[in-house]
Amino acid sequence: MNQELLNAIDYLEKEKSIPREVLIETIEAALMTAYKKNYTQHKNVKVDLNIENGSYRVISRKDVVEEVEDPTAEIDLATARTVNPAYEIGDPYDEDVTPKDFNRVGAQAAKQAVMQRLRDAERGILYNEFIDKEDEVMTGLIDRVDNRFVHIQLGRTDAVLSESERMPNETYTPNERIKVYVNKVEQTTKGPQIFVSRTHPNLLKRLFEKEVPEIYDGTVEIMSVAREAGERSKISVHAGNPDVDAVGSCVGARGTRVEAIVNELSGEKIDIVLWDEDPRVFVKNALGPSQVVDVIVDEENQSTMVIVPDNQLSLAIGKKGQNARLAAKLTGWKIDIKSESDAAAESDAAEEGSEE
Repeated sequence: MNQELLNAIDYLEKEKSIPREVLIETIEAALMTAYKKNYTQHKNVKVDLNIENGSYRVISRKDVVEEVEDPTAEIDLATARTVNPAYEIGDPYDEDVTPKDFNRVGAQAAKQAVMQRLRDAERGILYNEFIDKEDEVMTGLIDRVDNRFVHIQLGRTDAVLSESERMPNETYTPNERIKVYVNKVEQTTKGPQIFVSRTHPNLLKRLFEKEVPEIYDGTVEIMSVAREAGERSKISVHAGNPDVDAVGSCVGARGTRVEAIVNELSGEKIDIVLWDEDPRVFVKNALGPSQVVDVIVDEENQSTMVIVPDNQLSLAIGKKGQNARLAAKLTGWKIDIKSESDAAAESDAAEEGSEE
């Protein structure tokens, strides 16, 4: 076994924290496999490895018998006693059967085993490194784009961004830097497979945590997020201290904080909403920027009827219902929006019906 291999063993033990006993077992198993593949003269063999100097022997264990029927597994008593007169029938007999040309075969097998263990160790280290990054945002470099994925370099390994996790308003160009949300990390035979996202609501949440110190230190809390990636999002925030302006903290001086996040998300519009434990107030806030006249709550069905000025109806509902849809996701309440005139007409009709 050459010095290069001994150095690799030392490296694995010290730098990758693989116990020396495990390495010895790995190499002995590899040598055993190599012997059985190339030599068939003996059945019951084991490898005796001296890890300090790299030497090894192949030992054949035979049973001591009166008359030999299988010379690959048995030795007669008379022959055994020429080595040691103390042998008796039934004793195990160990013999050094290391082939003269086994050094080359064994060295190759040992090297392959150690290199495989090194690759396994590297994969394990990478996996442990990235499993702790799940639910976090990382900055990577776009490597290439193929039919299935955008491949993004994250340090020593690559992550994949699938089509369903891409923002519809973005194009992905090699060598561009990009922030991604680490959605899932899986261990595979080729190493960790890292799946990332640009559409996940938690990407927005993590970006606010990084951009707004008051969120990072817990002064302001993100209560909920509703997102239609690439188009528009709503985020509700709350401060336990009434003297803290939760929305203002997220917006930043002259809008710099929220603008930085909007730029990172390629122009996605972001509404920052003040959370309130009263659903009437929370739903009203969530429907901004439209004005709200009244919110009628049906707690049993977790639903609300929202009355808005006639000229605010389309704004409250939003383009293709987006504003109302995001508000419902943000608050967790069903939202039915009516204009003042429609609500008044329904009320008048109901009163007339009751009079009859």
